[in-house]
Amino acid sequence: MTDLNEIGKRAKEAAALMAKAGSEDKKKALLSAAHALRERMGEILSENRKDADAARDRISPALLDRLTLDEKKIEGMAVGLEQIVELPDPVDQLMERFTRPNGLIIEKRRVPLGVIGIIYESRPNVTADAFGLCFQSGNAVILRGGSDAIRSNLKIGEILRDAVKDHGLPADAVQVIADTSRESAQMLMRLDNYVDLLIPRGGAGLIRSVVENSTVPVIETGVGNCHIYVDAGADLDMAVDIIVNAKTQRMGVCNAAESLVIHKAAAPEALPRIFRALHEKGVEVRGDSYVTSLIEEAKAATEEDYGREYLGPIISVKTVDSLDEAISHINRFTTHHSEAIITKSEENADRFLREIDAACVYVNASTRFTDGFEFGFGAEIGISTQKFHARGPMGLEALTSYKYEIRGNGQVRG
Repeated sequence: MTDLNEIGKRAKEAAALMAKAGSEDKKKALLSAAHALRERMGEILSENRKDADAARDRISPALLDRLTLDEKKIEGMAVGLEQIVELPDPVDQLMERFTRPNGLIIEKRRVPLGVIGIIYESRPNVTADAFGLCFQSGNAVILRGGSDAIRSNLKIGEILRDAVKDHGLPADAVQVIADTSRESAQMLMRLDNYVDLLIPRGGAGLIRSVVENSTVPVIETGVGNCHIYVDAGADLDMAVDIIVNAKTQRMGVCNAAESLVIHKAAAPEALPRIFRALHEKGVEVRGDSYVTSLIEEAKAATEEDYGREYLGPIISVKTVDSLDEAISHINRFTTHHSEAIITKSEENADRFLREIDAACVYVNASTRFTDGFEFGFGAEIGISTQKFHARGPMGLEALTSYKYEIRGNGQVRG
């Protein structure tokens, strides 16, 4: 069993050093890490092939897609680190300054959170993304990935640690836990004497387990039952393009569309076109009685279907009589991730934006843009679906807190 207390102790010590690290030193280390990922790409691909071969018969095609790396994905990891370098360093950023009537000068400044723990599943790119964001924001990170990607994660972690150490910064600012047992995850969830924040990235079961069992503060991320609502009078060419992209561009990701809602005024023309486009991509449609009356091949949907994150070639379809009904349905089944409306009505768009309770709400665009890279954050530590501390794609600022610095000249309180 891995000694997580020792890992936590080293991470705490590294976090204290990282909080004092200069911006230029961090940037140089990140650029060196990006270069090392490219230079040692062959090592990563070799270990990843071993992971993929071992997992091929045990996991779904969608999860295998998340697990498998290629040159393009590794290049994307390197580019993500380089983009982070171009972003402003949030540490010690002055957020607010004011003077009280008694002469006290109060400044509010950003500070690192400290030690961040990440529990994630079969996505080795998270290893580099999480490191980059935590490192640039002055934090140390403990990474506990799943068994399916352990060889890839350990190799990427080794490369990142070498790059950090070469620039005189603490290698223990990034640590990958080699033990992938359930016990190691449970121990990390209870390492509150060292870990300041825990972020789960994965399926609903993983996230629920962390939320329910952790004594470390948790930011809930990831589960995405994302809806697209096609309004009456919507541009159907646009609707088809957006729906196909949101559902099929990558099916095994949390920002893929899982649920479609269509106004009955648009359905007779829209549904057959949407169905044909999705059918060509191998997507099964499950809908209400109106949907099955229009589309012979559609299967009847259950209540459970409307709330599911499929992460595969299935989509639920619900028809509604009004925007009010659409908003009510979406807010009932939302996982508070990403929801979209396709409409020509500015009034309906504005109502949808205001009344839908989700981290990201779109008008006439694919939900697939809910991503730190697409938002210009360089990468993301996760997509928060809650309201405490951070919401949506979490970039550098979401990995900081703040403190008040107060300067006086002898004031005492009467």
